[in-house]
Amino acid sequence: MFGTDGHLLAITQERRELVCSVIGLMVKLGLVAVAGVSLVRLAGAYQQRMDRNGEIVAVLELEQARLARARERFDQLFMVAGEQRLIREQSQWIAPNRLRVVWQTAPTPLPPSPSHP
Repeated sequence: MFGTDGHLLAITQERRELVCSVIGLMVKLGLVAVAGVSLVRLAGAYQQRMDRNGEIVAVLELEQARLARARERFDQLFMVAGEQRLIREQSQWIAPNRLRVVWQTAPTPLPPSPSHP
């Protein structure tokens, strides 16, 4: 068919090399695809972590501000005139020898008393 056996062997050898090259190319393309997908997933996970980190930083700043206000208030209460400042702030406290009056908007009805014959 092809003439000589050497020519036939050369064609099969070229075909094997071509098949091996195609297989190698497919493996490389598969690895590149896997690496690309992995990088995309890693980028998504990184962005999600950065968003969560931003939320945590915002909450931390709020809590640090609350702590600074609480420390400042604590320091004010334990200064030289801190007791008087606290008493002025707590004007709703009852002075000694006074009664507290609580006003209600509507009196609660009393249950009917059972009559004894």
